[in-house]
Amino acid sequence: MTESRESHIKAYHDRAFVDSQSGRPLRLLAEYLEPESRFARYEIKDTIVFFGSARIVSGETAQAEFAEAEVGRGDLDKARSRLEMSRYYEDTRALAARLTAWSKNLKSGGRRFVVCTGGGPGIMEAANRGASEARGLNIGLTISLPVEEFDNPYVTRQLAFEFHYFFMRKFWFAYLAKAVVVMPGGFGTLDELFEMMTLIQTQKTKKKLPVVLFGTDYWDEVVNFDALVRHGTIDAQDLDLLFRTNSIDVAYEFITGELAAHVLDGPNTSL
Repeated sequence: MTESRESHIKAYHDRAFVDSQSGRPLRLLAEYLEPESRFARYEIKDTIVFFGSARIVSGETAQAEFAEAEVGRGDLDKARSRLEMSRYYEDTRALAARLTAWSKNLKSGGRRFVVCTGGGPGIMEAANRGASEARGLNIGLTISLPVEEFDNPYVTRQLAFEFHYFFMRKFWFAYLAKAVVVMPGGFGTLDELFEMMTLIQTQKTKKKLPVVLFGTDYWDEVVNFDALVRHGTIDAQDLDLLFRTNSIDVAYEFITGELAAHVLDGPNTSL
């Protein structure tokens, strides 16, 4: 009798079951409930989400790479391009710091408009870094991928998450977001941008969600939004769902103005 009892394992302690196809609903639910409990514990009510390339490096790193390439130790054209793109790292860092400082001075209860990223390097690191330098909490929603692990030391340790399911990670991006900043990026950034735009365009999210497309030169070359209107695949007014700028000051004033008008001083609904 004793041996029989000892051989039994509660289902939720059975790793083979939890990791199996049959256990998938439990894993999905865990990726909803565990973040929810942590956000509640730290009084995170809403976020400002930053999307952008993991490959854009800081100005300091880019300057060092360019100096090496100039003396023959590296690809000069690539180093020049990375140096030009590094402005977006520094702009992200500065904007995240300013928004964090602004949010910390609000009189509303709880922690409002916390900077949130995908928790990786590049633009994500820059936003977390800026928020950290402004002495604010910040969030990193990482995803497990079959690539070398990356380190982003600026994410608040208690608010660092790792997801298995992309759609659960995207849920948490969208659900808490009250503003979105989209810096230059690749496939992942484009996916995140257009998913957000689809939610807004189809009114699957009812809240007023300002989206800043930062870096007009980059985005005008990469995505021809006017062509979508010309070909009739979107309406002209759909372009008004995006706010395009190259200026940290303009982006800051737009975001804080929208949040003050539609969240702090007015009703705003959830996803």
